[in-house]
Amino acid sequence: METIKSVKEIDWTSWVPTVRAVIVYICHGDKVLLINKKRGLGAGKVNAPGGHIEPGETPQQAGVRECQEEVGLTPKGVELRGKLYFHFLDGLRMEGFVYTATAFTGILVETDEADPFWCHVDSLPLDRMWEDDFYWLPQVLRGKKMDGRFIFDNDTMVSLDITIQDME
Repeated sequence: METIKSVKEIDWTSWVPTVRAVIVYICHGDKVLLINKKRGLGAGKVNAPGGHIEPGETPQQAGVRECQEEVGLTPKGVELRGKLYFHFLDGLRMEGFVYTATAFTGILVETDEADPFWCHVDSLPLDRMWEDDFYWLPQVLRGKKMDGRFIFDNDTMVSLDITIQDME
């Protein structure tokens, strides 16, 4: 178990992820699609559809595939909104790509991975989400871009460094 206490202790230029993942926030009017995650990392938390990037896939392709597999929807108008770098003290290092989508096709379904629901963007259940979401998700859903680096000890955030900016 590592004893890093701050994101500033990590040389992010040489940091290498053990996992690359993607998450997609499908927006529909003033609502966003969220899921109650049933299994895997973050099981029991509220999140959005997403998962591992498979070999040969772009992050965007992975996001579309994960939405189809987890909730039955194909996101449209998909746009990269930021990157997340998670350093877990147990050794997991995850690079995450955050996308939003402005439309979708398909029929929303529950799967063995996800129980989906629509949530008003002003009523996000942040107390049931990963701790870092509080610092960036509301801004991303209002059109901002971000870049964030986080250290977690299991489910507890130890340190963070986030840059939020307007879309160009």
